[in-house]
Amino acid sequence: MTEDTVIYRKALAPLDGSEIAEVVLAYVKELAGRLGLDLLLLHVCRPEEYEMHPMHRMYIEHAAHLIRQHFASVHNNADRSATDKQNDVRGILTIGHPAEEILRCIDDNDVDFIIMATHGHSARKRWSIGSVTDKVLRTSKVPVWLVRAGIPYELVHDRYPRITVLVPLDGSELAEAVFPHVEALAVQRGLERVDLVLLRVCEPTIIPSGYRADLSEDWASYTEQRLNQDRQEAEKYLDTLAKNYQDAGIRVKTVVKTGQPAAEIISFADAHPLNLVVMATHGWSGHVWRPWGSVTEMVLEGISSPLLLVRPSQIGSDYQEIKKGDVKKGELSRSG
Repeated sequence: MTEDTVIYRKALAPLDGSEIAEVVLAYVKELAGRLGLDLLLLHVCRPEEYEMHPMHRMYIEHAAHLIRQHFASVHNNADRSATDKQNDVRGILTIGHPAEEILRCIDDNDVDFIIMATHGHSARKRWSIGSVTDKVLRTSKVPVWLVRAGIPYELVHDRYPRITVLVPLDGSELAEAVFPHVEALAVQRGLERVDLVLLRVCEPTIIPSGYRADLSEDWASYTEQRLNQDRQEAEKYLDTLAKNYQDAGIRVKTVVKTGQPAAEIISFADAHPLNLVVMATHGWSGHVWRPWGSVTEMVLEGISSPLLLVRPSQIGSDYQEIKKGDVKKGELSRSG
């Protein structure tokens, strides 16, 4: 590691008092304990609830107390690769509107990322993004880590000897710029404990409407040839990225799929036990503007694995591209 290596030091977990929001408590106390994070628990009391202020304060202070108690056992049982740093846990109560107070808390406390729970419909494995989460996703200056209600017990308590992180890529610099965040997790969790999966989806060429039927055979031949070429380029692209991480001591797997990107990402996540999916919120949208990018938005709606989303504004202009070979043996670094 170098002085410029990304390090996660502090996480913010907003709690609104609901059972849905509190699903994040079981998850974050394990995550923070293993990564050596300081943790802020934020509870926002709306102005009209001011008379209930003492009760709200008791709620958030009690939540912080429970996590402090848990951290001791997590720290004692953590892998030897985990940090020896003792975790600091604070409960914060503010008065105002939730989304605005969450964003204010980030600025005032030098938070590295937010971790939030979202509604989940277990039968369909769908997420339901509320208005507060939506606004935070659109405007947060730091990455947002989303945990679906109903997350499997094994993922919450990190019972697997290794963790698996999926990074979907479309070949753009914006998509690649999530790597410093992947590096931070790998370094703090322990390089030897992380399996990294790099996924690239090749979209087949669609026959234009009105194309002459007597030329369909030529078109089919062209699309097959084009798809084979795209797959070969994708494999070469992923292999170049993977080599740098393999040289740094991380086990890396590359996967090339054919189809619609969002559907293939969701299908892969459903078929494999993933501890985390890391994506940029832009860089996937093509010619269609969406708040998070069309592919990211569809993945957000359809995936059941924990999801770490990084906005373009969180990516420094001086980011060193991993594919240029900036990773050294045992070192994962970036600039900015």
